[in-house]
Amino acid sequence: MSEITVAGLAVPDAEMQPLPDLAAPAKNALLDHAILPTLLRLTWPNVVALSAGTLVVIAETSYIGRLGTESLAAMALVFPFVILTMTMSGGAMGGGVSSAIARALGAGDHDRASTLAAHALMIGICLGLVFTIGMLAFGPFLLQALGGRGSVLSQATGYIAIFFAGGVIPWLMNTFASILRGTGNMKLPSAITLNSAVLQIILGGVLGLGLGPVPQFGMPGVAAGSLIAYSIGAAIMGWYVFSGRARVRPMPRSFRIQRGMFFDILKVGAIACFSPLQSVLTITIFTHMLAQYGTEVLAGYGIGARLEFLLTTLAFAVGVASVPMIGMAIGAGRVARARRIAWTAASMSFVVVGLLGTLIAIYPDLWVNLFTGDAAVRTASQQYLAVAAPMYAFLGLSTATYFSSQGAARVLGPVLAQTARLVFIGIGGWYLLSIDAGSRSLFWLAAASMVVLGGLSALSVLLTPWGSKSGPVPKVRPVLS
Repeated sequence: MSEITVAGLAVPDAEMQPLPDLAAPAKNALLDHAILPTLLRLTWPNVVALSAGTLVVIAETSYIGRLGTESLAAMALVFPFVILTMTMSGGAMGGGVSSAIARALGAGDHDRASTLAAHALMIGICLGLVFTIGMLAFGPFLLQALGGRGSVLSQATGYIAIFFAGGVIPWLMNTFASILRGTGNMKLPSAITLNSAVLQIILGGVLGLGLGPVPQFGMPGVAAGSLIAYSIGAAIMGWYVFSGRARVRPMPRSFRIQRGMFFDILKVGAIACFSPLQSVLTITIFTHMLAQYGTEVLAGYGIGARLEFLLTTLAFAVGVASVPMIGMAIGAGRVARARRIAWTAASMSFVVVGLLGTLIAIYPDLWVNLFTGDAAVRTASQQYLAVAAPMYAFLGLSTATYFSSQGAARVLGPVLAQTARLVFIGIGGWYLLSIDAGSRSLFWLAAASMVVLGGLSALSVLLTPWGSKSGPVPKVRPVLS
């Protein structure tokens, strides 16, 4: 069997050919193999790719730190909007795309899966344009409302002017990745993500700090490096999907726009989008509160928040792997198996993220020393990590249950859990500021909100029915490696 290799990850030739019409059901690893080994097999490519994302987080924060404390503070202002774009396109709407395609394949309807892919790309382009128009028009006002002033505001504005001018690009890249993941192909999108991360580090560093004949562009240069890397990744995955090498092809014969296809994606994706939206709104409100304590506290929190993002990406890797497994099980009518997959993914995420967070809480300098030598910034970051990092376990739990609910097309519960966290932060923060509490009190508030989010998300999965045990009989089970 021939294979291609991208960033060291081999993709068998069998994964590059459309499925033939089979006369009888064939064994499907995602439906029939043991849950834990299958989940681990699908997770590891995502972990490899997201580990590269870890390097991006470290590298970006490091060379932005070389630009100065004001640049670190500017990145803390910009970070929620960038994360909103990436999580909404890759995790929320992307999860809706993967779920719909997986459920169609689980029921043996290959043509429907291909048609869903075409509609997913239309959704991605439209929402990318919404982000572009919205952030270019209102971004500076939002940054100022968050507390950005002077040089901090100008640097943050320069970043969003470049990044969101190409707002369609990350949406396209993540939509292509979600289409592939919905078919059970984790290797190729992970390999492309790995390549994009390496390019992002190189290009962002060169354009941000300058090198040889390349001048120092500062924050706009860092943004440009990200966009170029995402463009290359989107182009490669787009070629792969449209060439017919994937298990679905977005433009099947006799294609026409169908409202039902949009609904199948949006009934999960649109509701799921409220989760990262509320998460970013929570971070935004919290950032605005901390801005009142000064630039050093804001920069210190920004360093800690980057670790939070980094560790929860491990849960993201597990959650993304669970979506096609659960989606295909639901499509095939195997609800009990779908629930076992969900709790396996949740347990893995809680333990792994919790252990790593606790380690950093005990030894915060392992992380803080990478980014700053400023005494005030170091103190703020150490305080935040000591209080909040052990509670990252609950963020891992909420992330895994959020993705599991997407696979089952029952995502409302985890979204409402995010609403509860938002209200908790809003009311609690208002009270603490009204009594002139110190920044450490707000750090404790953030930690408590993570417990609220994780606990309610898990409870929603436990209590929400995922359908009857007698589901649709698959026409053909696609053979997945």
